Amino acid sequence: MRPLLPLGAGCLALVVGTAFGWDARLVDALVSPPAVIRAALIGASFVVGIWLLRRAIARMSATDATAVAETAGSRDLAGMVRAVRLVFLAVAAFAAAGGWILGSALPLVAALIIAGIDVVETSFLLLVVSLRREA
Repeated sequence: MRPLLPLGAGCLALVVGTAFGWDARLVDALVSPPAVIRAALIGASFVVGIWLLRRAIARMSATDATAVAETAGSRDLAGMVRAVRLVFLAVAAFAAAGGWILGSALPLVAALIIAGIDVVETSFLLLVVSLRREA
């Protein structure tokens, strides 16, 4: 059941984002909040993006080290998929920061799509990797 939680979260993010996108007032409030809140959102998005990128690099380095130590058939595919997930989530965080900097909804929509699709896609890949490992 645990591997299905990120899959559900990604689908939920896409559905909620689509539902909120129909309300122009809500979109306007999210895109251009008061200056102090906007600055906090930009800063938080940037910090989260850097943190996710650092975690992804660390995870890829750890995966690379185990790949060198082990044979090709026993590489940590799940670890690499999770690292790629973190990279895309960092890109989504940077896109969100850009949306608030520009005061435009387009980068925020792109961030939501990047994050939602990536979580759904990597969840499927992790399910495949776990089934392959069990077989």
